[in-house]
Formats: sequence, C-alpha cells, structure tokens
Amino acid sequence: MADDRMADIYAAVRLGGIDPDAARAALTRLWDEVGEGGDPLHRCVIAHHLADVQELPEGALLWDQRALAAVFGPGIPLDEGLRGFLPSLYLNLADSHRRVGDFEMARMQLTIARGHLDVLANDAYGAVIRSGLGHVEAALDSRSMERLPVG
Repeated sequence: MADDRMADIYAAVRLGGIDPDAARAALTRLWDEVGEGGDPLHRCVIAHHLADVQELPEGALLWDQRALAAVFGPGIPLDEGLRGFLPSLYLNLADSHRRVGDFEMARMQLTIARGHLDVLANDAYGAVIRSGLGHVEAALDSRSMERLPVG
C-alpha cells in the first residue's frame, strides 16, 4: 500500500540524521523494491533523500537527477503532489551542480527553482526552500564548492 511505503520511506529518511550509512542502505533497498515502474512519488522521494546522504557530490548529483527524472518520466502526469517537489528538486540540483563545480548549470537550476516557487505555501517548508535558494546563490557568488551546513 502507498501509505505503508511512504511510512517506510520516511522511517529511512529519519535515520539520516542519526546514521547516514543506515539511511543510505534502507533507502537503496526501498529504491530497488519500488523499481523502475514504481510509483513516481515514491521514486522521487526516495531519490531526493538518497541524494542527501551521499558522501560525494557526484553521487548527490546523480540521485538529484534521478529524483527529477521520476517526476518527468514518460506518461507521468504532473499532479500537485509531484509539482510541490519541484522547487526543492531544482534547488538540490543547483546545489549539487555547484558542489561539482558546474556553476553555470547551478545558476540555471536556481532560476528554474525560482520559477516554481508559486507552488509553495507561505509556511515553514516554503521558508526553508526560499532560504536555501539564497544560501546556494551566495555560495555560487563566492564560487564555493563546499557542502552547505544543514539547517
């Protein structure tokens, strides 16, 4: 069931703050279980969070790209659930491109993220994403490739 799967996904995500290796293993297992033809929302959320627990920026970029591909796969309708992830997905892509030194692509992804801000509510989550845009832009301005602090 979808609710059970999302509960499993978020249980694995919570591990990330305690044990990134365990989170990575649990999320990878879920990715394999959901499979290529699985629910796009599940695939998106798993890949989105797998990017966060990667040790290397190249790994994070790969998983960020997979998260976006899950949203825009062939025949996948862009419903509100998936559309609501777009600002965060593009923000994370921008940050991953920045961390691998592709500053031009990072700026393009930031622009796309800003173009999707209209889906965000004026709440704590929206504030986190909007703040993140500023942090990534500042890191780009200084040409930093360092991981940004979490929080």
